Amino acid sequence: MKLKTLVRLSTLGMALTFIGCASQSADESYSRVTGWKYNDEKGTGFAVKKDFKTNVPPGMVEIEGGSFTIGEKGEVVTAPRNSRRRRITVSSFYMDKYEIRNVDWREYTHWMNLVFGKTAPKLVEKTYPNGKVWREELAYNEPYLEHYFTHPAFDQYPIVGITWEQAMDYCSWRTDRVNELALVKAGVIAPPDFTALKNQTNFDSIINNFVFNTQKYLKQPTYQPKTGPRPKKDLTGEVRKVDTSDGILLVSDYRLPTEAEWEYAAYGLKAGGEGFIPEGKIYPWRGYQVRNPSRKQLGQMMANFVRGRGDMMGTAGNLNDRATITAPVNSYYPNDFGLYNMAGNVNEWVLDVYRSTSFDDVAEYNSFRGNMYLTPIVEKEDEVGNKIFKIDSLGRIATTVLPNDDVRNYKDGDLTSKISTDFQLYADSSDIAAITNMKRIDPTDVLAPQISDKTRVYKGGSWKDRIYWLNPSTRRYLDQDQCSNDIGFRCAMSKMGSIEPVKH
Repeated sequence: MKLKTLVRLSTLGMALTFIGCASQSADESYSRVTGWKYNDEKGTGFAVKKDFKTNVPPGMVEIEGGSFTIGEKGEVVTAPRNSRRRRITVSSFYMDKYEIRNVDWREYTHWMNLVFGKTAPKLVEKTYPNGKVWREELAYNEPYLEHYFTHPAFDQYPIVGITWEQAMDYCSWRTDRVNELALVKAGVIAPPDFTALKNQTNFDSIINNFVFNTQKYLKQPTYQPKTGPRPKKDLTGEVRKVDTSDGILLVSDYRLPTEAEWEYAAYGLKAGGEGFIPEGKIYPWRGYQVRNPSRKQLGQMMANFVRGRGDMMGTAGNLNDRATITAPVNSYYPNDFGLYNMAGNVNEWVLDVYRSTSFDDVAEYNSFRGNMYLTPIVEKEDEVGNKIFKIDSLGRIATTVLPNDDVRNYKDGDLTSKISTDFQLYADSSDIAAITNMKRIDPTDVLAPQISDKTRVYKGGSWKDRIYWLNPSTRRYLDQDQCSNDIGFRCAMSKMGSIEPVKH
């Protein structure tokens, strides 16, 4: 064979080899780094999910992340200086379009009563709002105390009288109910037969057979719910559980929004087609007035708040915001993210622990104070080494906080939280005791701390607040086990994956 022919054949072979390598590296069914095929039952069986897409959770709006200036937007001499300006970035997330309504909360209490009413009535009792928040010494509000939560006339009104702790429990319950229904619709599990609860008197049996919990489903290998008509099997022939990569279950849990997320979402900062961003906004809507400037809705109120002393709703007619107390959650006008009542109506709980100097210390990305890292409690391991987790009273995996995993005081900076005296300690001030090295707090000391690790932030202004509090940068606080008739909440959820490109 001639030398030229050998060279040509060799070159052709190399070219075919490179073409084969290039085509294989571009083929997403193969590993780019080893060349082994993904999802090959005859090979290693290494599974890689393709074309994963996240769906917007029920009732929520996608909030595209970005950077903004958190903190005070005005100069009010008498205002508390607890909201210094700071440039931060918030990742994309989801948030409820509306505040949680009375009808939403009644669905929750109904489910709790249906499942635990006979065996654990105290658990059910803890879920109800505190109607006494409507009582005032020199006002007649008894109709609200008796009917605000239960009467259908108030179905669309925001839930009030619930604590931060109750709101967090609701978020967990909502996560499980949404995931449970998703698995039922996908034919992975059978729907629970609630009619069978009439004959159930054993608490453990109810927990095991009627209470679906997402974390237990994902982390407990021995937990096998009743399969539906199409049980899915893995390579070993075992019934395969669905995980968060299948696009069926929620990737993240419902929760309260962080303060940074809430403030960012309230301002609704979105660059328009001209490329300008409305930084420096005073309210969730554009402009510096509380009345609609558009020609069609000229003069109509943008939010539910107090104009001045004794003026809860204005004069009848076009000068009226039509709400003496709260208003239906779809009232007034949404901001640029499509969120309703991010100013006025009710204040809203957020996730953060309150400190007056938080914005001096928090991270520049996804700012948050309140980290208390939870670790699942392992009871034992089975014969093949699978962890068996402890289950709490609501059928969830029990958790604990390991030493040094509670960092709510990290870089605290608040000097008042470190003041100590030799006086006796209040029974409910154990957190303060830990901060002050077990010394005693003087209840008459004006410098003694009034803020603990259980003090949470709420924001937004309400039906009983002056206009100052409608600015999203303002912040107040209340202990997490307290409630009032002007604080409600809405849920948020972290978004996994990249931001979708802008469509033109």
